[in-house]
Amino acid sequence: MISAPAAPGRAQAMVLAAGRGERMRPLTDLTPKPLLEVQGRPLLQWHLDALARAGWRQAMVNTAWLGEQIPARFSTRWLADAADEPQMGLELRYSMEAQDFGVALETAGGIVRALPLLDECFWVVAGDVYVPGFDFAPEAMQRFAASGKLAHLWLVPNPAHNPKGDFGLSEQGLALNLPADHPGPRHTYSTIGLYRRELFQPPHCDIPAGNPQGIAAPLAPLLRAAMDAGQVSAEVWHGDWTDVGTPERLVALNQEIYQ
Repeated sequence: MISAPAAPGRAQAMVLAAGRGERMRPLTDLTPKPLLEVQGRPLLQWHLDALARAGWRQAMVNTAWLGEQIPARFSTRWLADAADEPQMGLELRYSMEAQDFGVALETAGGIVRALPLLDECFWVVAGDVYVPGFDFAPEAMQRFAASGKLAHLWLVPNPAHNPKGDFGLSEQGLALNLPADHPGPRHTYSTIGLYRRELFQPPHCDIPAGNPQGIAAPLAPLLRAAMDAGQVSAEVWHGDWTDVGTPERLVALNQEIYQ
């Protein structure tokens, strides 16, 4: 079930919140990972607040594991956590993957499922990363829309748990699908990106529109193919960023000692 639009128009952002969070057990046995709290706020709320403050008005959230808890927590409208900006709010729509198919559809499968309610260009961010200073700026969206590229990624310096990184970055600002034996430097994908609907349609993606069969598919193969075609740009984000992938990282963030 994909909830009906609460307001006219398509969503300009999608927050991925369907993962099981196996490495976070036992914390995620009873709580979906995006509802675990950092500095007194659920991880998901940090993104919703930032999107609302940036001026976006519609966002999609996909759910699976314990997914009913997420709309119960945030409902269909979320006001930015800023007392002096009461007019800022997001209309939230939910793609309930477990309810529809019994499983999470992975990143690409989940995006294609939600695609009928997503705008021509849209933000994607994982609900389990902590990036408190990131600005989902309209100007970034405008530059991306004018570029004609299929995606624009924010990369980060490699953390200890991903020392080899994910993608290279050219001097011209293109993301590079470097082979494993390439000596060039790599950066880690932050899970924040801008995407064009075209990437999730033929000929780039062969999942039927709206993913009615619930096909689970990862995003990385689509991105790597688009990179090989020179259709993915990127930049490096040097602000605070944490993949909250273990209970230890969550504890460290809440003790304000995580580097």
